Amino acid sequence: MEYSITNLAVDNIGENVYVKAFAEGVETEQRKRLPLVSVLLASYNHEKFVEASIRSVMAQKGVDFELIVVDDGSSDLSPQIIERLQLELGFTYVHRPNKGFITTMNELLSYAHGKYFCTFASDDIMPKDRLYKQSKFLSAHPDKVACFGQIQNMSHDGKIDPEKVPLYLRNFPEVKFEEIFVSDKALHGCSEMLVTEAVRSLGGYDTRFYFEDMPLYFALLSKYGPQPVSKDFVCCYYREHGSNMHGNYDKMYREILRLLEVYRSHSLYGYACKRWKARWFSTLAYQDKRMAFKMLPELASFTPAFIKRLPKLLIPKCFLKC
Repeated sequence: MEYSITNLAVDNIGENVYVKAFAEGVETEQRKRLPLVSVLLASYNHEKFVEASIRSVMAQKGVDFELIVVDDGSSDLSPQIIERLQLELGFTYVHRPNKGFITTMNELLSYAHGKYFCTFASDDIMPKDRLYKQSKFLSAHPDKVACFGQIQNMSHDGKIDPEKVPLYLRNFPEVKFEEIFVSDKALHGCSEMLVTEAVRSLGGYDTRFYFEDMPLYFALLSKYGPQPVSKDFVCCYYREHGSNMHGNYDKMYREILRLLEVYRSHSLYGYACKRWKARWFSTLAYQDKRMAFKMLPELASFTPAFIKRLPKLLIPKCFLKC
């Protein structure tokens, strides 16, 4: 495996001994400048977007960082695009046959050398100074193992919504396990910066689930307590298009209910199941009213969370918000 790291910390930083050490095969203790942040980017069939995503990461300034890209067996032109960019910009790149998303994330985590890391999607754009701002915050708060920021949505063709997504603004100033457990708050996977060793202490990404972020956040908050959320840091311009993973709502909600079972002994378990089922029903009542009727026996409950969403079945979609 070849390692090459581009350091964009400050102007006139001098020789990048971190890159040189890798080029010469020097052992870890001889690397005089380790990256503070590792950016972990899993690539899969995003040939239209991956170049913009990588360039937005490599344009970050003010902090020593490494970008690690693993292409999970893309069948489009992504591998050729990334290889060209790797030769131009200098970052760690691994291309291999498809192994699945969670396996790819754990592989990426195993390569990370930074004290902190964040994950990033191959179809999103990283705002200017994101790495600097979040790493500076974590360095100033050594008692915390994570910090989260805000998201701005972006259209398929790159038009950025000027407003931050209101859902995540509600998380300020911190998020607790109980709040995400019962769906009072939600964390966006592209808004994170995490302490690497804290995540490794949990065993990395949970292979029992098809999504990576929620199982990790549940485990992290359960073990380490509430973690801070900034209302000022914009961490990602999130590209919305038809292949986004969150678009498969039924699969997502069934996985969330499986995740809740891990915490079955928690006093809020029953309440949490009803709250998440109410959210699932709400999504169906917006997306597919016929399926919402069909799922009523499974999702209905005599709770305020469900009852207030029940009228959505009778309201035309054009008058509703998802």
